Amino acid sequence: MLPVFCYNKLMGRKGFTLIEMLIVISLIGILVVILIPQYKYSVLRAKEAVLKENLFQIRDAINKYYADKKKYPAGLGDLVSARYLREIPYDPISRAPQWQTIMAEPLEGEEFDPDVLNGIIDVKSLSRAKALDGTIYADW
Repeated sequence: MLPVFCYNKLMGRKGFTLIEMLIVISLIGILVVILIPQYKYSVLRAKEAVLKENLFQIRDAINKYYADKKKYPAGLGDLVSARYLREIPYDPISRAPQWQTIMAEPLEGEEFDPDVLNGIIDVKSLSRAKALDGTIYADW
């Protein structure tokens, strides 16, 4: 027995039958149902990769600033004005160039030196959402 498509061509008929159209539409629907969640996860994985890279770049700039000037930057704007960063990177999760800054504090028994310890030693994301691995972005 010939498939319906071949039968239509042999008999000189043009077009597709209703069954052929339903099969094609069903296959397309199945593919869409499978691919949409994969697309959403790939977008989220890309945002997480950008967040990790931005955090790395800011932390690296803070370390270089400290190594050169022997003090921490007072704000992220200092990293830009001193040309350690071109601009303050965006947080792709919260979609803003705002970061939670962690200020330097003296250790116990250490003298407080406001010139050295009055600055940012670390940055974290402001987002309280969970990452794909189950951790919170603000803990990265």
